[in-house]
Amino acid sequence: MKKPLGVEPASDSMQEAALIERAAPAMSGQLVEAGSDREIVAAWLMEYRTSPQTFRQYRKEAERLLLWLEDKGKRLAHLDRRALDTFEEFLADPRPAAEWIGPPSPRHSKAWRPFRKGLSAASRRQALVILQTLFGWLIEAGWLSQNPFRLMRDKRRRLDNTSNAVERYIERPLWRWCWQQLNTLPTDATVRARYEFERQRFVFAFAYLLAPRISEMSHARMNDFRMREGQWWWQVAGKGGKRASIPVPDAMMAALRQWRDMLGLPATPSPEEETPVIRALDGQRGVGDNQLYRMIKATFERLAQTREYENESTSYEAQRLRQATPHWLRHTAITHQAQQGVELRYLSRTARHSRLETTARYLHAETQEWHGQINRHTLDPSDEPVDDTL
Repeated sequence: MKKPLGVEPASDSMQEAALIERAAPAMSGQLVEAGSDREIVAAWLMEYRTSPQTFRQYRKEAERLLLWLEDKGKRLAHLDRRALDTFEEFLADPRPAAEWIGPPSPRHSKAWRPFRKGLSAASRRQALVILQTLFGWLIEAGWLSQNPFRLMRDKRRRLDNTSNAVERYIERPLWRWCWQQLNTLPTDATVRARYEFERQRFVFAFAYLLAPRISEMSHARMNDFRMREGQWWWQVAGKGGKRASIPVPDAMMAALRQWRDMLGLPATPSPEEETPVIRALDGQRGVGDNQLYRMIKATFERLAQTREYENESTSYEAQRLRQATPHWLRHTAITHQAQQGVELRYLSRTARHSRLETTARYLHAETQEWHGQINRHTLDPSDEPVDDTL
């Protein structure tokens, strides 16, 4: 049985307090005291304890590496350049599958496994990015003396997330079709089906209009929506607990009013209304990150099935919808805002990126212009545009 890391993001846990107490200067030259790879990785994870979504993502990737090394009787210090390639191959196809791959299960369960399936190229790249961060910290902490990631010849391509344009988004014509489907309520819908329909519609409107991360959606409270000088703003705590105010467009307020009507609430929230925005079937309790993730993925699957049944020419679009994750909605929101002419500085503030270069990945105008100009190059001279300039 694979043993997961026994560390959680809860800020008030005794385990966290013990780990923080451990993080005292050591006489051996280490800046963080630890007696094993698991303890030092746990100390690293505690640096992200105030950002639960990041914590869980980082724990997942570090956990996979540690389990793989332990399975081979090795430690973090044994990870060299060749082993790094072997590990990346393992991420794509974890074997034996019965030991590594399984359905979602509680972390304390014997059925728990580190993988649901092998990782795609994009997911493997993201794993390497996270592990590179880990190894950089371990060197600074005095736990390791070398970083095999620095020896990767194609390091820029594989580890630089800002090097390529964002491609994981839904193109505008397909999004318009999706939104039409999300607004089509079956005529024979039950009370529960109507509630789920309205919640699904609101979730996608929220994701598309405000570009939140999934954890930001699940943790949103009604009084996070506030009016100032006649305009609505959304107060959100993003990565690292950084707070920001995001303009709420009229379309979002209309969607919120419709959702609140389903919940039996007044049209607009009050400053005292500290209750969940997205709610479970009882209309009271909130939903967690994982539940919201599964809800959105299930909706994408239903949309894909509907698109697939329309005709064979839409099979590519159905495939795209099946590939889509909740984070695609954030990418879609920012990309479509860029295509509608929202300035880069405002896009960056909406996305809450720390660097403009990150936001610039969503600007596809240059690639479209490039494609348009290259398209003038043709096999049939009669199709070439007339240009008498010298």
